[in-house]
Amino acid sequence: MTEALRLRAPATTANLGPGFDCAAVALNLWNELEVSSGEDEPDLDHIGVRAFARLAGLDGRRFTWTSRIPRARGLGSSAAVIALGLVAAALLERGRADPAELFAEGLELEGHGDNLGAALLGGVCLTWGTQLVRIADRPPAIPIAVIPETTVSTSASRAALPAMVTHADAAFTAGRATLLGAALAGGSTELFAEALTDRLHEPYRAESAPLLGAVRQALPAGALGATLSGSGPAVIVWAQNAEAASCEAELATRFPNERVLRLEVATMGAGPAP
Repeated sequence: MTEALRLRAPATTANLGPGFDCAAVALNLWNELEVSSGEDEPDLDHIGVRAFARLAGLDGRRFTWTSRIPRARGLGSSAAVIALGLVAAALLERGRADPAELFAEGLELEGHGDNLGAALLGGVCLTWGTQLVRIADRPPAIPIAVIPETTVSTSASRAALPAMVTHADAAFTAGRATLLGAALAGGSTELFAEALTDRLHEPYRAESAPLLGAVRQALPAGALGATLSGSGPAVIVWAQNAEAASCEAELATRFPNERVLRLEVATMGAGPAP
């Protein structure tokens, strides 16, 4: 390599309540990767290096990672790292990075595609199987992240989910997921507010992510609702555009021990850093 390649990939919030394992939004909080010439021994335990190695050789390359996305908080840090590795390898080997091709490749590392799809495409994404689609540039609300110091293992959080749920809970969540898809595609604030309730995964994650219940009991004026971000423990409060600043301030006052961030939606996915 004659010149270093510098890339960035966004944080993501997945599920959005009832969109379990299929809906995600990219957030304007970035991890970065620089690939340059070097003879360092590659760290094959690093999931981003393993992602790169699926498409390109490691010899003669040095990887420098910059992590700004909090780890093990449900904000898609691993998906961002996988996206960085895949996009870097594709650009160096092929001169192009096709998100659909990279998504299918990355699923074997990530396991579930919601975060990875949004990390690759940016904006608001839906995924199913090996397919992904970006359905909107932005959701009809402003995301405000409430991030605790505690961490949650994704595998442990998923292990808490039951193998079966009642027909009533499945029907309830299917109805809200339908509303969610319509709200995201059509930009309806009213439908979006009605959609942000789930009975498929959030109730079973309450023990490892108690912040969600606390936030919902203290939602500020102007908030449409709150959802667990991925497997948690971070929570996303969805605020009306005009009320986002006041919502952020009120949340910071009510939860002084948590990190409160009003975030923009990242309309670009993983790619060269500006």
